[in-house]
Amino acid sequence: MAVEQRAGSERILADRERFVARGIATPPLVVARAKGARIEDVDGRSYIDFAGGLGCQNLGHGFPPAVEAIREQLDRYLHQCFMVGVYEPYVDVCRRLAELSPCPGEQKSLLVNSGAEAVENAVKIARAATGRTGVVVLDNAFHGRTLLTMAMTANLKYKRGFGPFPAEIHRAPAPYPYRGVTTDDAIAGLERLFRSDVDPESVACILLEPVQGEGGFIPMPPGFPRRLQEVCEAHGILFVDDEIQSGVGRTGRVWAIEHFDVEPDLIVSGKSLGGGLPLAAVTGRAEVIDAVGPGGLGGTFGGNPLACAAAVTVLDEVARPEFQSRATQVGEKIRTRLEDVAGRFTAIGDVRGLGPMLAFEFEEQGPELATATTTAARERGLVLLSCGLHGNVVRILVPLAITDEDLGHGLDVLEESIHAVVA
Repeated sequence: MAVEQRAGSERILADRERFVARGIATPPLVVARAKGARIEDVDGRSYIDFAGGLGCQNLGHGFPPAVEAIREQLDRYLHQCFMVGVYEPYVDVCRRLAELSPCPGEQKSLLVNSGAEAVENAVKIARAATGRTGVVVLDNAFHGRTLLTMAMTANLKYKRGFGPFPAEIHRAPAPYPYRGVTTDDAIAGLERLFRSDVDPESVACILLEPVQGEGGFIPMPPGFPRRLQEVCEAHGILFVDDEIQSGVGRTGRVWAIEHFDVEPDLIVSGKSLGGGLPLAAVTGRAEVIDAVGPGGLGGTFGGNPLACAAAVTVLDEVARPEFQSRATQVGEKIRTRLEDVAGRFTAIGDVRGLGPMLAFEFEEQGPELATATTTAARERGLVLLSCGLHGNVVRILVPLAITDEDLGHGLDVLEESIHAVVA
């Protein structure tokens, strides 16, 4: 039986090589099933999951209330298109997003399929609301892979060979304390941008990830979002909070921006929002969202009923104090262990994050150590991801439903993998 399963794995990987686009990077892991914080491959091997479907499984694989809501919705209808007929699951998600929004005032939402689509629509809305065209993004930002969001993303590996890109995208420094860029440096750089390259009165919005995701899991220093908001308010610029990876409970609160006591004008969410199904949203002040007239926003599959049914259960769960308390506890356990490991391996230069959204950065600015670590971990039964401009950061996106036993074992495997690479 094991031989047959192995043959199945090899066959699927061979078919992947033959039929799937080369540009999609995937490790040699062929998934058969997943539950909670565990993945099982087609060979019957079990893995502890510290990747969470790239941040799409904050509540764990197969979150039972979401699965049940999807099953119930299956018997009603799979698709309607909200531009053809109103359906309650879409409205329910928008209502719940309004109730949980960190933005001020009355709230409305638009539902779409992916994080990049949400970012693009946030830019559209900001331009319509302000009558301006400029967009400011930050160093190390990742906002997506579409043509507009590639222009907004600060990593050449996602952009090489795909230009030309849309105009009116401007980049400012972002705080990066480990590499010597402070809040003062970043604000000074933004002010320099406004003196040298772009009139702030032409800027529609500035986008901020409270914890930069693909850019290296870099949490913003405590005072930076407030100072950025003050710059926005001084020039009539809309503040867009990109919570696609940091939101929906990832940092121990519903939204990462809640750690900073800042109220953005718009917030974009995605990844874990649909409980494993494709769903993203733009939420914000009603007068800003409604600057776009009827027909200006939409999409055939945006707000799919199955994804919406799951999302209501997800939002209910991440708002629960018990969930947030457990997420915070998971984060504390991970940080304590990572800091202990970093103290014994000089190759690790920084441990950082917010709540249970955590990572460590190798001092060497190259991908070799991080790639070797994720490979060694996978060989030992742990799924990990790297990130960062130089590919030298290992990030942890563990499903927050993980048991203490699996968390402890996963951290043991992580330490063993680091030791195998740097010792």
